[in-house]
Amino acid sequence: MLSIVARAFGPPSVLQLEELPDPTPLAGEVRVRVHAAGVNPYDTYMRAGGYAISPELPYVPGADAAGVIDALGDGVQGWKVGDRVYISGTATHRAYGAYSSMVVCRVHQIHRLPDRLTFAQGAAINVPYATAWRAVFQRAQAERGETIFIHGASGAVGLAAVQMARAAGLTVIGTASTPEGTEEARAQGAHHVLNHRASGYLDELTTLTGGGPNIIIEMLANQNLDHDLGIIAKFGRIVIVGSRGRVEIDPRRIMSKEATVMGTAFWNLSEEEVSAIHAAMAASLANGALSPVIGRELPLAEAAQAHERVMQPGARGKIVLTV
Repeated sequence: MLSIVARAFGPPSVLQLEELPDPTPLAGEVRVRVHAAGVNPYDTYMRAGGYAISPELPYVPGADAAGVIDALGDGVQGWKVGDRVYISGTATHRAYGAYSSMVVCRVHQIHRLPDRLTFAQGAAINVPYATAWRAVFQRAQAERGETIFIHGASGAVGLAAVQMARAAGLTVIGTASTPEGTEEARAQGAHHVLNHRASGYLDELTTLTGGGPNIIIEMLANQNLDHDLGIIAKFGRIVIVGSRGRVEIDPRRIMSKEATVMGTAFWNLSEEEVSAIHAAMAASLANGALSPVIGRELPLAEAAQAHERVMQPGARGKIVLTV
């Protein structure tokens, strides 16, 4: 099989295409012939070294992929060769092992891919959609009729949160930094989209909400958290999904509004919680309420370029590697 292998931690150039032996599924496992693998920002943190999860070298990056089952291990029931699936991790590790033309997964790591979705879209589900679901419904506990502000709505997690919140009956306000990102966030259900590079956009948000949003989903806390505290509504909830450094805040803003600031990290979820989230999303993926947006497709061999692109500003949807 073809795989992207990192034999050292470092820059994107450590990612090399190699031929590895085809894996064989053990009891309770399935082998998936991969058509597309998803690229997430955390993949780049792990590759650089020093991430919370540190694989033993050499390793194959990636947790998200989609394809077709082509072999079953002993004892596997409810699945057959030819079934279209997307995955949530591999038998190697829930956080890596997916940048390959074949992967072996435990049964709880495979999920049915609706016929309406492409393999590229399937590769865009696991980390972005489970993270968004966790942030919007389990951490923020969003309720119909509330206003949610998605601070960074044009990336993969942001667009997933837009779709979920709109389907759940919330008023959705997002931000983006490019006309393309603005158009995409609006197309996916945002009622209003602001340019977070424009001066005064938070004043515009306050005007739109009449006092601030009930919920903020924050994608870049090291830049935005203190500003979020200034515009969150009384008793509001801020969920931090992403941060790339430290930030100074004024705690009095939290006190005066009795606001709640919380974080979420996909890797804190148990296997049972991940499976439950994917089960909860199944109907919405099948009926079109949730539809992953693909921003760019690159061949597997260009994984290093994908790692560079996923960290650039102006994100629009998900980057996937095609196999």
